[in-house]
Amino acid sequence: MNSQIILIQKIDALLPQTQCGLCGHRDGCLPYAKSIAEGEEANKCVPGGQPVADALANLLQRTQLPAVESVWPVQQDGRPQRMKAVIREDECIGCTKCISACPVDAIIGSGKLMHSILTDLCTGCELCIPPCPVDCIDLIEDTQNLLTDADHVIEQNDLRTRYYAHIQREEKQRINRKGPVVRAEIDTTLFAQFANQTNDTSKIEVIENTQQKNLVYDAQTTIELAKIRTQIKKLEKQLSVREDAKKQALLATLNQQLNTLQGG
Repeated sequence: MNSQIILIQKIDALLPQTQCGLCGHRDGCLPYAKSIAEGEEANKCVPGGQPVADALANLLQRTQLPAVESVWPVQQDGRPQRMKAVIREDECIGCTKCISACPVDAIIGSGKLMHSILTDLCTGCELCIPPCPVDCIDLIEDTQNLLTDADHVIEQNDLRTRYYAHIQREEKQRINRKGPVVRAEIDTTLFAQFANQTNDTSKIEVIENTQQKNLVYDAQTTIELAKIRTQIKKLEKQLSVREDAKKQALLATLNQQLNTLQGG
């Protein structure tokens, strides 16, 4: 294992593993750790606050910088107030978009049925809020006691493992996905590189879509594909709110046409 990878692992070990993307790296803590190792400022972890910014500066032997401010007040431990997401379940339409958005799989439910958030697992990353079409998710203060340094390490290891398992599940679903993608694109190759060098996290296998590999379309086919994909997205959005047999049949026809044009 080379020194750069070891450094990235040490940086990642200090990050809170909320996978919130507030640092600007929308696919999680590891990409930010990699960027820090390459020279990016190490004070951008919002949920980690000043303690994490200082710990990273000490590790890297850099000048300590003020942590990027959170919208939430600072707690006694120097970190921003921990938040938890809750669903107003009587308003939930069961669209499943929040489930795909959650990086640690803390939301349970299925299509057309009420969803619930497992608050003990929720990191307060807020990623489930923007995809919700009926705005039925709120953030509330976490009233549990502040974590010790040892507790933070245990929590971070658990969240990292959960996120890597989430990535593998998303990777398996990616090729044949028909629903909307509500999270930023994940650099699965990067995560696989690190996951497969440790026994502490789930292994990640990068899956190639051999059916669509190296396909080249003429201009007319490209335009037709774009039109069909637009129609499919509109229908999927409509069907996520209300079932309709005719629209469901049309969606199936469009997906078949799309598959045919793509050489499936």
